[in-house]
Amino acid sequence: MRSGAPNGPYDCPGRPAGTDMPGLMRGARALLFVMGGMQLTVGVLVAGLLAGVIANNGGSIADAVAVVGVLLGLGALSIVLGTKFASRGGGVRVTTIVYASLMIVACLGSLGLGDGFGPIFTGGPVIGLACSGIILASMVTAQAGAWFNRPR
Repeated sequence: MRSGAPNGPYDCPGRPAGTDMPGLMRGARALLFVMGGMQLTVGVLVAGLLAGVIANNGGSIADAVAVVGVLLGLGALSIVLGTKFASRGGGVRVTTIVYASLMIVACLGSLGLGDGFGPIFTGGPVIGLACSGIILASMVTAQAGAWFNRPR
């Protein structure tokens, strides 16, 4: 590479070199967006199904609101975490680790229950377990530590 040339395809003269997000972080971020989108979609579908069941059977609306609230809340959290990857700070990393860990526990629990609870989380327990495991493994690497602890 010649002297004075940019260090990478996206580097420009006024920008410090090495400010591109590492590949592991981009992959974890993409999985967070995918999981969030799936959770929001399933949350809306479950809301519609539960509304129909409650209307027909006179069931408890509080249970329906709780299930839909959890799904929509997890989906929103996943998307917010994905968007915060570009900002700095260990809080995003720690929250992502906790989120992925809770998703792993929920998916393992739904695999153990075998009662169809799994589709609530990311389209099924196996898919959720794989995505959450990849996110968790990406967040505990030295690359993730360096990315989230870089100078502000």
